[in-house]
Amino acid sequence: MKAVILAGGRGTRLAPYTAVLPKPLVPIGNIPILEVIIRQLITSGFTSVTLTLGHLGELIRAYFAAQKNLSRRIEIQYVDEEQPTGTAGSLKSVTDLPETFLVMNGDVLTTIDYQALINYHHASGACLTIAGHQKAVNIDLGVLRLRDNEVVDYIEKPRYVYPVSMGIYVYDRRALEHIPAGQHFDFPELVLKLIANQQKVVCFESDVLWLDIGRREDYAEAQEVFEKNQNLFRLGDEPPQSPANPG
Repeated sequence: MKAVILAGGRGTRLAPYTAVLPKPLVPIGNIPILEVIIRQLITSGFTSVTLTLGHLGELIRAYFAAQKNLSRRIEIQYVDEEQPTGTAGSLKSVTDLPETFLVMNGDVLTTIDYQALINYHHASGACLTIAGHQKAVNIDLGVLRLRDNEVVDYIEKPRYVYPVSMGIYVYDRRALEHIPAGQHFDFPELVLKLIANQQKVVCFESDVLWLDIGRREDYAEAQEVFEKNQNLFRLGDEPPQSPANPG
């Protein structure tokens, strides 16, 4: 099985950590989040992964060059982008993609069952499957409902729940036909284009542990969740090593 990990973002919301490290190398516990993901993919039966690189990509290359225990268990390839082409556009630079492949962000901490996700995709007959999670949003203010500027309802500090993307997707290769070459193109644009062209897009809803570590407050929570639940993340039998010095 083949996976593509989008690892080229600048991680500005995680500053100052990302001033000297690319976001995928920010540690969770004693290993980078990107290594957590790759270990999980190995445990799930993946044999090949391509990392799309951008900001400080040379540090990611150096780190995994030193992790011989991983490169023996999964083929790691790289795509370097001098100019960002977007979260969907970067797939145009990945060669030899199979009929079905996994794509995910390089900063996702989750216990999702990747095989169950792929099986769901195949069973649905979809062109694209998005892993979804129920996200609660607390509004710490009174919310007004208006009709022609007249207040018709007042809701004090409501809590809303939305289905959100986990940053994990299963593609059929035919979805690539809808990604324009040579221009910046993000994943939301692809979803809307597929829908407009009557291509089936489905959601695989899951209640597993999931955190996007893109913000400092999420990163702090991820550290605590990982420490308390490390056995749930299926990192494999080989114990994680301390991070090598990528310099």
